[in-house]
Amino acid sequence: MTLFLLITAILLGLYTAMAIGGNDVANAMGTSVGSKALSFKEAVLIAGVFEFAGAVLVGSSVTNTIRKGMIDPAMFLHDPMLLVYGMLAALIATALWLQVATHFGLPVSTTHSIVGAIIGFGLIGGGFASIHWGKLVQIVLSWIISPVMGAAIAFGMFTFIRRKIIHSETPVVCLKRYTPYLVFLVFSILFLSLIYKGLKSLHLDLPFSQAFLFACMIGTLAAYVSRVLVNRIDVNQQEEPWEKFPIVERVFSYLQIMTASYVAFAHGANDVANSIGPLAAVVAILHNGEITMKVPVPLWVLLLGGGGIVIGLALWGEKVIETVGRKITEMTPSRGFAAEFGAATTVLVCSKMGLPISTTHTLVGAVIGVGMARGMTALNMKVLRDIVASWLITVPLTAIVSMIVYKIFLAIF
Repeated sequence: MTLFLLITAILLGLYTAMAIGGNDVANAMGTSVGSKALSFKEAVLIAGVFEFAGAVLVGSSVTNTIRKGMIDPAMFLHDPMLLVYGMLAALIATALWLQVATHFGLPVSTTHSIVGAIIGFGLIGGGFASIHWGKLVQIVLSWIISPVMGAAIAFGMFTFIRRKIIHSETPVVCLKRYTPYLVFLVFSILFLSLIYKGLKSLHLDLPFSQAFLFACMIGTLAAYVSRVLVNRIDVNQQEEPWEKFPIVERVFSYLQIMTASYVAFAHGANDVANSIGPLAAVVAILHNGEITMKVPVPLWVLLLGGGGIVIGLALWGEKVIETVGRKITEMTPSRGFAAEFGAATTVLVCSKMGLPISTTHTLVGAVIGVGMARGMTALNMKVLRDIVASWLITVPLTAIVSMIVYKIFLAIF
């Protein structure tokens, strides 16, 4: 029986990681593919490298057995196997919902999916009192906080780019003038984000002032390099919007790919826990026969999660990439850069403030912000309606599916 449950947990963990790859990772690369900065194959390759590196190199070495502290583990102490069945049910519910959402090209939050699934079996196992409802309220608030902040920052960034560079009388001259400042911002924010969001498992615990100083130093170095490079551009190669002056958009395509690669790395480092967290809990319980709130994650589990995410992106990621990169609003490298910048900055700010956010919701909000900078008519409202609806039903739907599967496990075992 133990061997059967272990094999089942491994297969479900792999399937969930693949489902996460097909949906979540597509968000990181959607704008790059939509703007044609990358082809789909190039996006899969780059995202695969950075996702796998994030998951394996700096993915959580220790994970919470109860994701996000949503339920009280004390209710399972009398029979740890109940938690095993619950985690298996949560993996099934999460993977099925992500698979359905991906099939329809809907970008949803994997964190919210697993949280909803854990709430589901928690209600069956311990009733309403066992659920930490305050945590759920925070998640609901994140549905508003994440996209609004992402949209506001992306709106501001793209408005600046459009007015100061794209719509100026001499776009290439202005590009050479402002690129070092943009590069400084990007590298400084990505470095800070990496410390506070992407490298949590290394426990650097640097004070903000010290981390900020290091970030500014790296940003300054990157800005100097970018200045040397853009100064090589021939100003006489002119110079009309987008397809008429590819030089400007080509520079932004490089910046966009850098920010997208960071999002992929941070996602691999953090969200791989959505698939391997429940798996690690099951492995620990089957091995030790008892529940601990934090359990070590074996290297093979990290490899399984990272590999599954990459495989899922390659197999199923194209539909969500199409939605994020092309269906919400028309994308160019400068617009995609603004969206990725807005998402990365929001992740940094909200993580520093301790606010619960969804990378998916943040990036979609940033894409919306870029579209709004060109007017509401630039947005596909039907697609946005479907996306918001999928966000609203994620938690209740995965909770219900998890309840049903958990009851089936209880009946069988």
